[in-house]
Amino acid sequence: MRCRPEHNFPLACPGLLGALLVGARAVFCQSTKPADLAQIISHERITHLPCVPTTAISLLDLPGSARAELDSLQVITVGGQRLQEHTARNLKRAFPHLTVQQVLGMAEGLLCYTRLDDQETVTFTTQGRALSPSDEIRIVDSDGTDAAPDKVGELWCRGPYTIRGYFRAPERNREAFSADGFYRTGDLVRLDQSGNLVVEGRIKDLINRGGEKISAEEVEAHLIAHPAVEAAAVVAMPDAMLGEKACVYLMLKNGETFELATMRNFLAARGVAQYKWPERIELVRELPLTNVGKIKKSDLRADISEKIARERAGGQDANVGRS
Repeated sequence: MRCRPEHNFPLACPGLLGALLVGARAVFCQSTKPADLAQIISHERITHLPCVPTTAISLLDLPGSARAELDSLQVITVGGQRLQEHTARNLKRAFPHLTVQQVLGMAEGLLCYTRLDDQETVTFTTQGRALSPSDEIRIVDSDGTDAAPDKVGELWCRGPYTIRGYFRAPERNREAFSADGFYRTGDLVRLDQSGNLVVEGRIKDLINRGGEKISAEEVEAHLIAHPAVEAAAVVAMPDAMLGEKACVYLMLKNGETFELATMRNFLAARGVAQYKWPERIELVRELPLTNVGKIKKSDLRADISEKIARERAGGQDANVGRS
């Protein structure tokens, strides 16, 4: 028998175990294609849909007749990756009866979510607050000191359901836990005025462009707001002079085009600093996903590294390009 690992979001709260504990019925769908998902939601009269952002976005591609059949759906709970405000608002416009809820969690323990009675300004822009009053949260700078209020830092957590350590892994535990037992999550977050966390990316997703740090998630949030863009993933690409530069993989909506000049003008109009602008565009029909629906950026980093290596071997300029 082949065992597949699962995570806090689909299993705990508001996942399978949370549903069973309150006497709810859980329905499993074998497909994430929007038409299949819409059919099972309509047929089973599903009220709550936990999903990742890519699944939520796919619902927006449904024709109006299919959307109308999702009248049983009351709550869409999105986790795994940050749901961009632009997408959250589009979901609400497409399904006015729907409550959009966001979740931030991890297999190691901490679970945060927006509450169903939060204002939309909170549920559209934050990833929630801790489930338990006993959860302890710190947001720290790179030197381990507490970050200033509303500043971005690494999320550290400790609490009743967060692990104390990995089994028989002393070296990993020294890396992953502080001396006083806080788990270093690797998530970059800030605390907003509502007391909720806002995810700004992952430490490993920071692009170091000659000493300037670029948050991939920040740039993605801008690009996905462009009407031609279906999905965006920003990754580091190797550069001989600066070490790394930003490359963006884009899925476009049917029939749309997107040039470097278009992107630069768009980001400039939104006030994005020039050093953060991706310097290469790769157009793709689909993005690689993990088994839980997250964009698999390790594949994209490997892909662009291989392409640049081939271009350099062939004497091409790999600094700026598009496919």
